[in-house]
Amino acid sequence: MRGVKVPKKEAEKVRKQLLELNLLDINFKVKHQGDFVIFPVKDKIEGFEIVETTFEKAIRRPQSYREVVDIPEELFPLLPSSFDIIGDIAIIELPEELFPYGENIGKAILKVHKHIKAVFAKGSKVLGEYRVRELIHLAGEKRTETVHRENGIRLKLDVAKVYFSPRLATERMRVFEKTREGEVIFDMFAGVGPYSILLAKKAKIVFACDINPWAIRYLEENKKLNKVENVVPILGDVRKVAGQIEADRVIMNLPKFAHEFLREAITSVKRGGVIHYYGFSHEDNLFDEHIEMIERVAEELGKSVKILEKRKVRPYAPYQFNIAIDFVVF
Repeated sequence: MRGVKVPKKEAEKVRKQLLELNLLDINFKVKHQGDFVIFPVKDKIEGFEIVETTFEKAIRRPQSYREVVDIPEELFPLLPSSFDIIGDIAIIELPEELFPYGENIGKAILKVHKHIKAVFAKGSKVLGEYRVRELIHLAGEKRTETVHRENGIRLKLDVAKVYFSPRLATERMRVFEKTREGEVIFDMFAGVGPYSILLAKKAKIVFACDINPWAIRYLEENKKLNKVENVVPILGDVRKVAGQIEADRVIMNLPKFAHEFLREAITSVKRGGVIHYYGFSHEDNLFDEHIEMIERVAEELGKSVKILEKRKVRPYAPYQFNIAIDFVVF
């Protein structure tokens, strides 16, 4: 078989070149010979020393559960290309046609992703004031409590009892980078504390409110887990808390209903303070309706606002996006 022979010190550079040219044959192992490396190649290539030799067959580990799953061939197009991983638990959204093969799908995920210990399917949409969904066990351990790691913090939670999205880690870090040292922060819908615990690294104090008692219980645990003292968990309706806090920064991470709490947010931020507002929008009108609501509520309260930034956070559904609007209140 044909190979490209290069000195070891040039091996990494040549490997990248061969990959870019689609000439490296990844079905075979690279061969080491003294001070040289021999790469298996698919075709002739000029400018290199070409040798004829034998190569061992490479044992390729599957990169996706879709490569090993056992389901009827006609259903393959319905397999999701991705799923959420929270700690060591995977949560996948399956179309109805795939539920009879749920166990096989779960076992395939466990086989490919060794760090995952339990697999669940979404059994419903996020429902109720606690924002939780029904979960259907597919494979692995029958538990829903885990510890999730992101942005240098650890978050203990029960995926069946609290709302948590691992897909917002980048957004949470964006807000952290905008936060200044010594701020007073009001996290209106705190959950188990993914914003609160992270922002506590910079804040003077974080008031973290949630109506779900399980969220507050885990938030208390996460304070200890991350050794932060400046987070104040508040169990209850945020409407009863609003106006009692004068914050430099307010987090409104409740995209479906945040617009209903704009009055509470604006009355809880000091002049010149920043509000991070989240919502859902159709791609044809991402920001205008939300900004109009923000400006209208501010005017009703005798205040004005200035939009700092507006951005798409992530796709939420077909043609729908989770959006963020940062604004200052004067």
